Amino acid sequence: MSSSEHDWRSAVSSLDRYENIQKLKAAIEASDPANTSAQKEAFSKENEAYKSSSSLEDYNAVCSAPSDPQQPPASPPFHPNLGDKQDDDAPSSPGITIGSYHDCHHVAGGVTAEVYRAQARALKVITETRDIAPHDPFREAKILAALSSGSSKASHTIPLLETFRDQEQRFVLVFPYMPLTLESLLARREPVTRAQTRRIFGDLFGALQDLHAQGIIHRDIKPSAVLLESPDGPAYLSDFGTAWHPKLSLVTEPADGKILDIGTGPYRAPEVLFGDKSYGPPVDMWGAGAMLAECCRHPPRSLFESRAAHEDGNQLGLILSIFQTIGSPKRESWPEAAHFRTPPFEMYRAFDVREWPEILPDVEPPWRDLVSALVKYDSGRASASDAIEFLSSKCT
Repeated sequence: MSSSEHDWRSAVSSLDRYENIQKLKAAIEASDPANTSAQKEAFSKENEAYKSSSSLEDYNAVCSAPSDPQQPPASPPFHPNLGDKQDDDAPSSPGITIGSYHDCHHVAGGVTAEVYRAQARALKVITETRDIAPHDPFREAKILAALSSGSSKASHTIPLLETFRDQEQRFVLVFPYMPLTLESLLARREPVTRAQTRRIFGDLFGALQDLHAQGIIHRDIKPSAVLLESPDGPAYLSDFGTAWHPKLSLVTEPADGKILDIGTGPYRAPEVLFGDKSYGPPVDMWGAGAMLAECCRHPPRSLFESRAAHEDGNQLGLILSIFQTIGSPKRESWPEAAHFRTPPFEMYRAFDVREWPEILPDVEPPWRDLVSALVKYDSGRASASDAIEFLSSKCT
């Protein structure tokens, strides 16, 4: 199987998946107007196609196939307006009711939750609560509630508006609806301007500075977790389902015994890959640095390659990609790694250290310098405060 076949899911954004669900729903309703569960059937069919298809072509074929070949093609899907969250952006097809929210439309899904849009609100409906560590929606709600109010209020984390139990007793978190993510912006394959990058990452580093000052580690920094009001920002950090809190997490995850199964794909920090259960806020900064490099490249593309989580060897593949890209770590340059559960020395093929001008040849020196301060093995990785200062003084 080719690399492109391995990686086709990374090219499918949440908006793409939403569009396909709407296509399937329209086709189901066209063939059976009395069907009251078309939304669920469409979601199930798209989700199965996403999981089981071997290529993007196979996935699109399933999502484009009408339920009844005698019926006309589905009507064009709904596209959220990129800068306006008014009622006239709403899809024409009726949505479902969740608690007191009516006309809710499915936007995205994950391992433990489904996200719906209800006009200017986003509803995160928790669908799985059994044996899902480190996912914890109740801890997520407590962290976000604390970050949304009081003296510890964080200005660039997505505010939690309320929580409730719906008709099926599922836990629901309510947020302001944001029409874009950094993931959907990058999926356009168009250059992200330096002005956009400065604004988005200034907001992201501000959010991380607030979190880290309180000892909180986000643990899943990735483009889909950065929500945008518009392509130019402002940006808000979301997706706190796996976040570690110095008080709320201690019973299940002591500070020196944290879960290692955290992070997503090419944004996972190397200390986690090598078994350091005492990791801290620097894991977030590595993920932010990998995203920054992706935004600075033309066209945008990941700094590291990572197979899908369900594929065998995905972790070893990511380790190999990191080593090939920036070089293998040495005992002298990463001494603390000697105490990890699986030290990254001798066991792996050694690759020569590469200089950043070679890694990012088309990126201007100040931006490249910031990436290099974040994407590094040792404990000298830049903090959120360091990144804010560098961004404001050097990346003008």
